[in-house]
Amino acid sequence: MSVVAKIKQVAALAIAHLYNFQIDETGILVNATKPEFEGEYTIVLFAFVKQLRKSPEALGQELGKFIVDNNGDLFSGYNVIKGFLNLSITPGYWTTFLHGEFANEAFGKSPAQHKKVMVEYSSPNTNKPLHLGHLRNNFLGWSTAEILRASGNEVIKTCIVNDRGIHICKSMIAWQKHANGATPEITGKKGDHLVGDYYVKFEEDLKAQAVTVLAQLQDRKLEGFTKEEEIKIMALLNALEQVNPGQNKEKYNEIKSELNEIARNNTPIMKEAKQMLLKWEQGDEKILSLWRKMNNWVYAGFDETYKRIGSNFDKIYYESDLYLLGKDIVEEGLQKGVLFRKDDGSVWIDLTADGLDEKLVLRRDGTSVYITQDLGLAQLKYKEYGIDESIYVVGDEQNYHLKVLKLIMQKLGAPYANGITHLSYGMVELPTGKMKSREGTVVDADDLVDAMIEIAKQKTKEQGKTEGFTDSELRELYETIGMGALKFFLLRVDPKKRMIFNPEESIELQGFTGPFVQYTHARIKSILRKEQPKALPLSTDLLRLEKDIIIILEQFQAVIKESGNDHDPSKIAIYAFNLAKTFNSFYTEHSIANAETEEKKELRLQLAVLTARTIKTAMGLLGIAVPERM
Repeated sequence: MSVVAKIKQVAALAIAHLYNFQIDETGILVNATKPEFEGEYTIVLFAFVKQLRKSPEALGQELGKFIVDNNGDLFSGYNVIKGFLNLSITPGYWTTFLHGEFANEAFGKSPAQHKKVMVEYSSPNTNKPLHLGHLRNNFLGWSTAEILRASGNEVIKTCIVNDRGIHICKSMIAWQKHANGATPEITGKKGDHLVGDYYVKFEEDLKAQAVTVLAQLQDRKLEGFTKEEEIKIMALLNALEQVNPGQNKEKYNEIKSELNEIARNNTPIMKEAKQMLLKWEQGDEKILSLWRKMNNWVYAGFDETYKRIGSNFDKIYYESDLYLLGKDIVEEGLQKGVLFRKDDGSVWIDLTADGLDEKLVLRRDGTSVYITQDLGLAQLKYKEYGIDESIYVVGDEQNYHLKVLKLIMQKLGAPYANGITHLSYGMVELPTGKMKSREGTVVDADDLVDAMIEIAKQKTKEQGKTEGFTDSELRELYETIGMGALKFFLLRVDPKKRMIFNPEESIELQGFTGPFVQYTHARIKSILRKEQPKALPLSTDLLRLEKDIIIILEQFQAVIKESGNDHDPSKIAIYAFNLAKTFNSFYTEHSIANAETEEKKELRLQLAVLTARTIKTAMGLLGIAVPERM
């Protein structure tokens, strides 16, 4: 049990004993004591003042005295400052903790519990390679899974591959038109990059054809359109003529955009893609053969990237196996009155009472939409694994979709409904702005990893830190630093926030970066190569910075649990940085090898061992390796 948990426990017992008042421990707020006051931890008293009918000063004095008098092994004193009860921990507690844990290889991790959690992440499309946005997704999903595992949960990592649909057909059509039989073997390109090139090529052809179709629309040449489409197009054209772009630019652009979308959807190449999708769904063997061939190219490319970035999965689902799932759940929803059928035959759910709106769950022709498939997959996951929680690592543009999924399942009374959790994250951009897949302006994951390793190489050489390394050791070091910088920078921010990734800033050896934490670990290991602790008893005479490090170390298990509960790896990144920063401050001021006494030397060596191990564990939970030397 952490010190904070113990403080909450003894405070609740003290309140029950002194005032015959039962209080939930979770309602007791405990913070780190401000540096200007004596003590390590502070109980905030204002939440109990009214209930206990005590002044803050009186409550603090009575509570502090009782806690210290009855827990002398943990507390050495207290003081009260304006509604805040500051508690001092006995120095012996800290040194006993350090001496007991410095050799514990499992330090920070919790015992196994009986909770089973599934984390679904990555979710790539097989029409393009992984890009920067996928990297944030992969790092968040992998790290969240590992943090939950360290918290004692049984964890299953899964991925759903979006391997069917119109976007896949676009790459296939463009390959047929332009590739002349090109393959990864012939071109020497990774399969996912090769297929992605043709997705971009499709967009180029589509844009060129859309210009011609749009001109036909503007000339009111509407041959081939249905009567319904003609009426809509004419209405848009008439509306466009009545809008003055100088006075209402937004409305003008809105109509132009709608007309352009109609033009795009009616280009010859888009019609070919739609026809190909129809043939795929009908089981056309020629189309399926091409689909399998190109998908296999992409899977091989994905596997290479996943291995490089450290992502792995216990189970991979494929949309092509799942897209017919969920229709039985729709039927169940109709029978229970949770869903309703409109006059045109389509099936909907009305969520207006929940602050949302009506949501389509099955088209009028009986075909699925994404939510249909997701309902089926949620049920399948539960049947296969009996999970208590199912975490979806999906961008914040899908917030509404995931809310609807959970609400439908809750209304149907599914036993796994309350466990559906959305780990929503914000878009990641480069300093140059947003990325667009179909225009070929994305930053491929492979290219970015290469660039990060190259920057690491340059920075390391500039600082003259390559002496004594073999060529293979240097290659490993550059990759460790480059990947560490990339992962740390993408994980150090609260997932809910949008962020800008700056490669140069991420790889600095100073500041809130992965390389800074990595360097601290290497620095400690250098110290420990010269001398190791002897596991002797420790002095309880702690300097401020010595105690500060032990306090941070003692919080590690609680931080892991909090990070897991919140599905927020940034808490681990912040923790690792603060621990590294505090150790560096300590080492700048105090010598280990030339400590004042042998007891001091032993204390500091044990501190160094546990700090290095904790940094390695914390960074490992982020998927980041730490070098033994740098």
